[in-house]
Amino acid sequence: MSLIRIGDFSQLAQVSTRTLRLYDERNLLKPAQIDNFTGYRYYALDQLPRLNRILALKDLGFSLEQIAEILAKDLSAAQLRQMLADKQAELERQLQEGQRQIARLAARLRQIEAEGGVSPYEIIVKALPALVIASVRRVIPSIDDMQIVRGEMFMALYGWLERQRIPPAAPEIAIYHNPEYVEEDIDMELATAVPADLRLTRDGEPALRQLASSPLTATTVHHGHFMEVGGAITALFTWAAQNNYAAAGPYREIHLFGRELDIPSPKNVTVEIQLPVQPANSAALPE
Repeated sequence: MSLIRIGDFSQLAQVSTRTLRLYDERNLLKPAQIDNFTGYRYYALDQLPRLNRILALKDLGFSLEQIAEILAKDLSAAQLRQMLADKQAELERQLQEGQRQIARLAARLRQIEAEGGVSPYEIIVKALPALVIASVRRVIPSIDDMQIVRGEMFMALYGWLERQRIPPAAPEIAIYHNPEYVEEDIDMELATAVPADLRLTRDGEPALRQLASSPLTATTVHHGHFMEVGGAITALFTWAAQNNYAAAGPYREIHLFGRELDIPSPKNVTVEIQLPVQPANSAALPE
């Protein structure tokens, strides 16, 4: 068996000696012989096919751990075909996510150019699980009636929970069911989370119901005066339009500050605005 030193093998295979040492450490390609006195590594020419297979798999996007598994199991053609198909699907998903990131970056640049500065609202997309809530829903005549009616609704909600001996939990939520911004006939639902094992009922109000999960939800956080939360809502809908999303349900106002009835001042609150979304070319989803 003809042996050549690692440097010469490196030149022949067009692979750095550092890479060959790494493959040795990972048990992917061991030297054919190591000189006990000098420590020099020697390779055989018939190891080139194995090295080329390692390089080919690496070029296809497989990790060294995955390559080691492929080589160790001596996979059949059908098994290797399946692994290649899985890798192709994974790379396509990564490509799609990269394209979405590029689109978000472009939208952010357009936003900065349009506003002449950086928006105070950062938008992220996340999945929301289903939530069991106790809620009261009313149509408020006008925005001028909002504060008084909200207070009455929350008092009715928490009073009912106390009489039913149902412990309320975070978060407290306001849900706006109008499909667009309105200042009259505001269809609003006020709610709080409750234990998930309660029996759901819509007999009268307040009612216990499940707030549906939302696999795609654009969210942002407002910190400041309660009356200025509209800026966060505008930023959220603007972002959705710029990123080719459409509303997939009513937006939600999540009270991270606790109970609205208990806040000492509306000047310093933290509120998360959540908007279920879907790609704009999809059919509208029901609430």
